[in-house]
Amino acid sequence: MVFGKLVQILVFGCAYWRIADESCSASTLRRRRDEWIDLGVMDALEEMAREAYDRAIGLDLADVAVDCCITKAPCGGEKAGKSPVDRGKWGIKRSVMVDAEGIPLGVVAAPANRHDSPLLGETLTSVGGSIALPEQASVHLDRAYDSNITRGLLEDSGLVGMISVKGKPAPLQATKRWVIERTNSWSNAHKKLMWCTERRGRVIDFWIAFSSVIVIVSRLIRKAWSRYRWEGRPVRRP
Repeated sequence: MVFGKLVQILVFGCAYWRIADESCSASTLRRRRDEWIDLGVMDALEEMAREAYDRAIGLDLADVAVDCCITKAPCGGEKAGKSPVDRGKWGIKRSVMVDAEGIPLGVVAAPANRHDSPLLGETLTSVGGSIALPEQASVHLDRAYDSNITRGLLEDSGLVGMISVKGKPAPLQATKRWVIERTNSWSNAHKKLMWCTERRGRVIDFWIAFSSVIVIVSRLIRKAWSRYRWEGRPVRRP
């Protein structure tokens, strides 16, 4: 019951009291959320979902993409900063890494006024569990990462940078970066992230991990539909 209501809060972005009813109060939702944060439940669930996808479909780690996305944070908070693209209003930046099919591998939340490139190192190391990038994997980046510091970081990590060059046109469709734009759009469909009113950093990380779980499981079901058959399998591709 609590899990279902938290899904509704994530998707609709509404206040806890709007989802609460006689069976589950708003204070219960917040208390259970905090208990799960203390226990690391959502991080463990995200890791399980990613490993399940890897076993059933297979993560494509030869080509990964990293990019940032800025969303609104009208209440400010520990991970909010003045947005350079929203007239200096409070915002949160998500630095996201995905595999070649757009499956979230790692996410780092930071203030909106942080530059993209300093977040790259933390994003590359944010993958947990048994998932690890192979040697000489290609990392696809936009021109915001075009610097010697970024190239040195990738070289030290044993990775190959595929970086768009400043001053030269780089159509998104002509690169392998389009998958991360699609993944960001999936996450931004969860209004709790698009308009985040949470102030504590660990709660923001909880909702980001929750969103990644939903995205991974949705892609797992969609990909598995054409490969496997199971009891309760949808008649049509979801």
